[in-house]
Amino acid sequence: MSYPGYPGYPPQGGGYPPQQQGGYPGYPPQAGGYPAGGGFPPQQPGGYPGYTPQGGGYPGYPGFPQDQSGGYPGMPQGGWGGQPGFGAPGGGMPQGYPGGPAPGQQPMPNFPGVPPGPNPSYPGFGGPGAPTGPAAPTGPVAPGAPVAPAINRGFRGTIKDAPGADPLRDVEVLRKAMKGFGTDENAIIELLGNRSNKQRVPMVKAYKTTYGKDLIHDIKSEISGNFEDLVLAMLKSPCEYDAYELHKAISGAGTDEPCLIEILSSRNNFEIQEINRIYKAEYGKTLEDAIIHDTSGHFRRLLVSLSQGNRDERENVDVSVAKQDAQALYNAGEKKLGTDESQFNAILCARSKPHLRQVFHEYQQMCGKDIEKSICGEMHGDLENGMLAVVKCIKNTPGFFAERLHKAMKGAGTKDRTLIRVMVSRSEVDMLDIRQEYLRNYGKSLYNDISGDTSGDYKKLLLKLCGGSD
Repeated sequence: MSYPGYPGYPPQGGGYPPQQQGGYPGYPPQAGGYPAGGGFPPQQPGGYPGYTPQGGGYPGYPGFPQDQSGGYPGMPQGGWGGQPGFGAPGGGMPQGYPGGPAPGQQPMPNFPGVPPGPNPSYPGFGGPGAPTGPAAPTGPVAPGAPVAPAINRGFRGTIKDAPGADPLRDVEVLRKAMKGFGTDENAIIELLGNRSNKQRVPMVKAYKTTYGKDLIHDIKSEISGNFEDLVLAMLKSPCEYDAYELHKAISGAGTDEPCLIEILSSRNNFEIQEINRIYKAEYGKTLEDAIIHDTSGHFRRLLVSLSQGNRDERENVDVSVAKQDAQALYNAGEKKLGTDESQFNAILCARSKPHLRQVFHEYQQMCGKDIEKSICGEMHGDLENGMLAVVKCIKNTPGFFAERLHKAMKGAGTKDRTLIRVMVSRSEVDMLDIRQEYLRNYGKSLYNDISGDTSGDYKKLLLKLCGGSD
């Protein structure tokens, strides 16, 4: 088989003839389709180029709120806030970025101790290093205070859009790889490992349109084990996958508390709100109800607070308010007999990330102890783990995920569900930064540890997501 233009497939006799102006062989030209030169034409209001908007669109696809017609609206001037690959890096922010409300966004309630201000910005996707516009102005900062980590400009993921990718051609590759006797696993790995999530998700619908069969069903019948789980995870949108993982963590025997903590402490407001919507649509109950039914005590309150997707997302920092919050945390823990967990919950779940980084600095200056050490001394069990995860995510998100990966692979056995979830969910966000943190903290490259801890086709696809050795 030969698939011209697709990674890993050199041209061979019998492959596709050279692409002609107007479309792919066997497919009549369509208005707005893919030009012969490859790449994507400018996005038009209403959806993907070459595809007629349909009711419902791609449910849960992050960063593309649906309009009433069911398609995706055109990109606002300036791009979607912070979304990797959308809008000109370093360009202006869309309306509603720090300093003004997003169109249609509800005002953020003023929390105790925080002076009234503008509505929080409409959250953008991507972790540290996602393309952003000029930094928002900040308030007075104490000398030497690490208000926020240095921002890496540019895309920090390892999986990028493949120029000129077409879901109709892609599903033909998948069909040939699974048709007949045996399965061409390498063809599946090369295809999925060289497509971004927004290019993979449409394959599910394109496969059914082309062959009248369900892609997920066919994949399950051809491959198995961890390789199957990884492939299926890559065919879900990020928020759809998060909702699925949260449901798996709650349903069945026992609860996967670390999974709940990992997802809810690391996603932004828009992502969490989208996860809530998908969870209700897919599983017939709200995420909050599922959490309440499956957890208890202050840990339940922490998860319910995080699941609201209502954190202040303003970028400005008022040092005087940060000092007040640091004092409140000190009074709720170190200074008194017992611990006021509700005060920790209120501050850690509601305040903005730049503000909390300043709070943690002020706390250390005030009592000579890191906030993490105080949490470990004042709390225990799932609540301690949950509070620590929130703090670690705010201080250093790539470092938090590097730790999750290290724990998933060290010792006897591998926590494959955690390994798959982190590698898939961060491959287009901050995987390059995670690799750097992994090497710095553990003295080994993430690529080499994955190679030594996994095997076969599962390993090959994981290494595609990792992107290389450091």
